Amino acid sequence: MSEVKIVKVKAVDDGMRLNRWFLKYYPDLPMSRLQKLLRTKQIKVEGKRAEVSTKLVEGQEVRIPPITVTDIEERYRPISPKDTDFMQRLVIYKDDNILILNKPSGIAVQGGRGITKHIDGLLDALMYELDERPKLVHRIDKETSGLLVLARNRKFAEILTKAFREHTIQKTYLALVYGQPKKAEGQINAPIDKVGDKNAVTTEGKTAITDYKIVDNVGNKFSLIEANPVTGRTHQIRVHLEHLGTPIVGDDKYYGETRQNYENFARKLHLHAYKIDLSSIYGKKKIIEAELPEYFMESLDAVGINFKGI
Repeated sequence: MSEVKIVKVKAVDDGMRLNRWFLKYYPDLPMSRLQKLLRTKQIKVEGKRAEVSTKLVEGQEVRIPPITVTDIEERYRPISPKDTDFMQRLVIYKDDNILILNKPSGIAVQGGRGITKHIDGLLDALMYELDERPKLVHRIDKETSGLLVLARNRKFAEILTKAFREHTIQKTYLALVYGQPKKAEGQINAPIDKVGDKNAVTTEGKTAITDYKIVDNVGNKFSLIEANPVTGRTHQIRVHLEHLGTPIVGDDKYYGETRQNYENFARKLHLHAYKIDLSSIYGKKKIIEAELPEYFMESLDAVGINFKGI
């Protein structure tokens, strides 16, 4: 683009986060560049400063500044054979329309301040026989491991983005936590809002709902929890399990009143996106599972939990 554009939000995009809107309509713009344009107030919604998390409303006007070749060149830097091999080893499912990765803990999905290596910047390694690079349609935390779905074409990018936004795709996470919930299974319905540098349960927060179930436990010392987020708030499962009094092992941000001892565990977040149900997309049963990382399995073994799947 060579000039400023004013774009009206369509009805189909009502309620969409600004970062996902840009991912949909400007897929070649790196997240790091988007964040800089927002920080410098070059992107505005209804004439006001916007943030990555800004929720769009039908009819609103989004100011789009000129976007140059320099803005997108980061995305097209050559990928080394080592990084290509790394990315292709993460693939656990592939068809004509979708790729699914088993993302390791510690690598971010998108770029940002201080992040030089991320999944989004390495997607050219997953083009395979196609001329089109895969597209991100959702994200998981840098510290969280597990399933990450990519669309291999624009049509499925729109289908999957809509499905994730409307929560018609069910995701199941596994978390190793300290303690044991009072109920073996239940629903955590606790609003979440930003408080300081992290999220927290507050009475004025946005609706946040997580279904959970104990898969196994070691008395009241440790539990393996199956968590199904009904809504999609940032850090939702981490915040909700802390709120329940059972913080996740390895969580340095949401750990309750006392930071726990890591002596027997890897210093990594023990939260894994384990299973995803894509049946609503395929029109038939389609469930994909991602193996737990080695450190997670070692921790389960250390506390005496024998996990064989759910």
